Amino acid sequence: MSKRASFLPSVASQQVVEDTAKIMDKAWEVIQQKTFTKWVNNKLDIQNVPHIQHLTNDLADGVTLIQLLEIIGDTQMGRYNRNPRMRIQFVENVNMALEFIKQRGVALTNIGAEDIVDKNQKLVLGMLWTIILRFTIADISQEGKNAKEGLLLWCQRKTAPYHDVDVRDFTYSWTDGLAFCALIHRHRPDLLDYDSLDKTDRHGNTALAFRVAEEQLGIPQLLDVEDVCDISKPDERSVMTYVAEYFHAFSALDKVETAGRRVQKFAEVVLSVWQMRNDYERRVQQLMHALRQKQQDWQQTQWPGEYNAIKQLGTQFSDYKNTGKREWVAEKRDIDTLLGNIQTKLKTYNLKPYIPPQGLTLQDLDQAWRDHLKHEASYHRTINSTMREIKENLRKAYAKAANDFQAQLDTISAEQAALDGDLDQQLQRLHQLQHKAQPLAQQLEKVRILDQACLDAHTEENDYTVYSVDDLQFGLELLQQALQKKDAFIQNQVVSRNMTNLTPAQLEEFEQAFRHFDKDNCNTLSATEFNAALASLGVFYDDGVFDEIFARVTDRQEKATFEQFIRFMVSVTEDKASPDQIRDAFQTMAGDKPYVTEMDLRMCLIPQEVIDHLKQDMPARDDGLDYNEYIRNMFN
Repeated sequence: MSKRASFLPSVASQQVVEDTAKIMDKAWEVIQQKTFTKWVNNKLDIQNVPHIQHLTNDLADGVTLIQLLEIIGDTQMGRYNRNPRMRIQFVENVNMALEFIKQRGVALTNIGAEDIVDKNQKLVLGMLWTIILRFTIADISQEGKNAKEGLLLWCQRKTAPYHDVDVRDFTYSWTDGLAFCALIHRHRPDLLDYDSLDKTDRHGNTALAFRVAEEQLGIPQLLDVEDVCDISKPDERSVMTYVAEYFHAFSALDKVETAGRRVQKFAEVVLSVWQMRNDYERRVQQLMHALRQKQQDWQQTQWPGEYNAIKQLGTQFSDYKNTGKREWVAEKRDIDTLLGNIQTKLKTYNLKPYIPPQGLTLQDLDQAWRDHLKHEASYHRTINSTMREIKENLRKAYAKAANDFQAQLDTISAEQAALDGDLDQQLQRLHQLQHKAQPLAQQLEKVRILDQACLDAHTEENDYTVYSVDDLQFGLELLQQALQKKDAFIQNQVVSRNMTNLTPAQLEEFEQAFRHFDKDNCNTLSATEFNAALASLGVFYDDGVFDEIFARVTDRQEKATFEQFIRFMVSVTEDKASPDQIRDAFQTMAGDKPYVTEMDLRMCLIPQEVIDHLKQDMPARDDGLDYNEYIRNMFN
């Protein structure tokens, strides 16, 4: 045996294949005979023609065949033998039917009248399949494809959303019944719940689809469940014939729905235009009302005299321009566009154009908008002019207050500088000036408030005055210091005048020391300042002793007055301030040297301020400070 021959099927296996093919052909013939018989009877029902029972026998005389063609062809074929008895009459009837089919552009290859009269089952089935194709399936057109491909494409499109369905043909793709259920659910989801189906129940799904299609949609059940589910490969022609009924049923439904959609679309267009017209008129009225209301608000404005109030009006106007006005501008443009859309839509559907009511036309809206812009410009100018006027008034008010304040400063300063004569009279007059100057601090606060108002109004420049608040504050402080110093000076002079037991040089020295350590010009000395002043005059005490002395001198107050200081120095000077005593003190610090150094002074715990004062007053020499010369200068 050759290698090639080893791959050839055996005689026995070839016989099995041939037997299987014969069995399948026989099964398909049985299915087709049932399907085509049901299909024929369904068509005969249209004219109440009696049903056939046996396909080949009942079509043999040609009468029922002619009646079928007249029904599906929607025409009359003329006279024929309605009660044929002879074979020739059978043949004449069948020839008339076949000729009618040929006139409809259908070629009947190898099928003659005798074949039908002689009840050739295969040829009878072939003829019926040709009729079904021509009158039921041929008018199915999808993207220019032929009848079979067009029907298949329609099924694929309708079932595309169903992931469990994959229609590839008219045989295997229908065996689980899901494709039939999907077609029904796609067009009439109210008739079955596709998602709740048991996808593994092939018989149940198919039976459900057949029952719903017949009972709810009027689709005749041309197939039995077993014709689809219990055969390895369903008959393609039978399935196509049955599926074509789905196509026509749903196509009729689609036509009704299309008509309904057309009417609905037209009604929706009319309704949409009506709504757009109402929307246009409503929005025009609202916008024009809003413009009038804003103009009325502007006309009723009470113009304030304060800057913050007019500034608030300006801020509100800016907010209006940045928000409300922009919204109105956008709304006006949208209204223009809306009217254009209305007219375009009416023209698209050949409907008469829309004419807005009088007072609501775009020309009316444009005129209202122009009037509004005039009111807006006038209101804006009024705000600006009022604001400029208020700013100018603020400048003048501040300038007047500042100039008046400076004039008072100058007057009091001049009167203080002119004091002369008796000390008691000077002191009395000085107290009057101090009393006169007391309200100036309160007046300065008022000036400061006016200045802040100018700053808030951004009016930093002022041509009506050269005085700033800082200038006035500085001038007031100088005046207060001058009055205070003058008061202290006069009082000290009165005290000095009464100290007859002091030489003028001593009094001048004590007064200079007092003034030097009176840092805050209050004409008093604290304990530290008092101690430093004593040290600068060569009077030293231990801390404990000094505290007792200071408490006694001040009558236990925190500070010592000039008079208390002078009286104490008088008492000290009388007993302890002789040149010899001072020289002995310096000599003790210097360790018998003729000079004293800064280190010697520090070793004696003399405060740094006193040391600095002594360094300025004492004659210097190469090795230190000459205290002998200093004492001679101070006491001679």
